[in-house]
Amino acid sequence: MRVACTFLVGAGGALLLQLRDDKAPYYPGVWGLPGGAIEDGETAVQAAARELWEEAQVRAVGELRLFERQELPAQGRIKHYFFGRTTATQADVVLGEGAAMVFVPADEVLGRPFTPGSAEVIARFLESPEYRATVAGAA
Repeated sequence: MRVACTFLVGAGGALLLQLRDDKAPYYPGVWGLPGGAIEDGETAVQAAARELWEEAQVRAVGELRLFERQELPAQGRIKHYFFGRTTATQADVVLGEGAAMVFVPADEVLGRPFTPGSAEVIARFLESPEYRATVAGAA
């Protein structure tokens, strides 16, 4: 299964995170990034943008860019992590899927239970030049 998800960076560098509900077919009750399966005929970046809209009704400012591709053979998944910034605030988020969808300050992101592979990539993203440029509005 191919999956696309997004590091959506809001005001002050906060990341949009989703708490998966008990109806989630995979990994209920843990945190993840907005995202989901890449549909037939869809590119990974198209899927990432579609999932942002379906799950939170928010969009990135400009194009989403690929941060990392991660193979998770034990889960039978390949995850594509995109990033972008947004001018949306928590008040703009309309929960379309999951138990919660919240902008979390960067220093409060790690330390919670995440979907497989996500915590490691999130930690790399928060330390990356891409994240710093996105917070500065240059990405």
